[in-house]
Amino acid sequence: MDVLADALSVMRVGTSASARTEARAPWGLRFPAINGASFHVVLQGTCWLVPEGDREPLPLTSGDIVFLREGSAHGLADDPATQLADFAPSRQDPSSPIGQVTVDGPGARTMLLCGAYQLGNARPHPLLRELPEIVHLPARPGRHGALHSMIGLLGAELDERRPGRDGVVPALVDAMLLYILRAWVDDRAAEEARQRVADGRGPAGWAVALTDPAIGRALEGIHAEPARPWTVEELGTRGGLSRSVFAQRFTTLVGESPLAYLTWWRMTIAGRLLRESDAPLSTVAQTVGYSSEFAFAKAFKREYGLAPGRYRRGAAH
Repeated sequence: MDVLADALSVMRVGTSASARTEARAPWGLRFPAINGASFHVVLQGTCWLVPEGDREPLPLTSGDIVFLREGSAHGLADDPATQLADFAPSRQDPSSPIGQVTVDGPGARTMLLCGAYQLGNARPHPLLRELPEIVHLPARPGRHGALHSMIGLLGAELDERRPGRDGVVPALVDAMLLYILRAWVDDRAAEEARQRVADGRGPAGWAVALTDPAIGRALEGIHAEPARPWTVEELGTRGGLSRSVFAQRFTTLVGESPLAYLTWWRMTIAGRLLRESDAPLSTVAQTVGYSSEFAFAKAFKREYGLAPGRYRRGAAH
């Protein structure tokens, strides 16, 4: 079981949206806050990300990617001082999943792919909570080759307008979310390793957990078989560690004990099943490892503050 893909699958609540943006200086675009996460890929040229509040503007160049974890309001512009206009993509074909924004001007040309992922932020996976609000992945030679190859493919598809583009681009955009998070995991794990050498402290965090052989295998087990009556000893055995060493290492890296995370994940799956299916509560309970509907309801209410039935009725409205 792929833990990263599985974690995202329970957060996705809709399809991604994207727009090809072509602008010539001077230009500035204002992006409102959304319920999800937003992203920008600089396909050609340069620009500035202008966050709201007291954050400093961020210069971007061709091949750079920015990912805004909570979809916060922000701007993009040729210069931080340029006045911003509302981002309002149009579609020549209303059925096309790809929007278009064009800003004419006398200056330098910039081409971007701008878009958003619909994510349920009410119960984000702890991996997502660990991300900075703005993830910047600069186009560094030799780093994240697969991700930047995908950027090249996206740029070609948007430029050439070949048959099948409306099917290819959304698929690439969906896959890009995993590539972005994988790149962040790789960078964060490498930084933790450097810090461990520099100051002697132990590594911590989800990026390290996913790349740690022992903890990674335990997480894969939990995600592959959430209904299994796991014990700490069994999870530790998967990674070749004793019960005590495994429990301490898991808690250090993940931020909670193995069984606490198992319960959290079970309740996350249960919440999705209650929102998206009409399966009986007994079936939902068994799917996440509870033989007793009463025990499941008690655990669910402790986690969500609502009984499963009330939660399902609320999600339906």
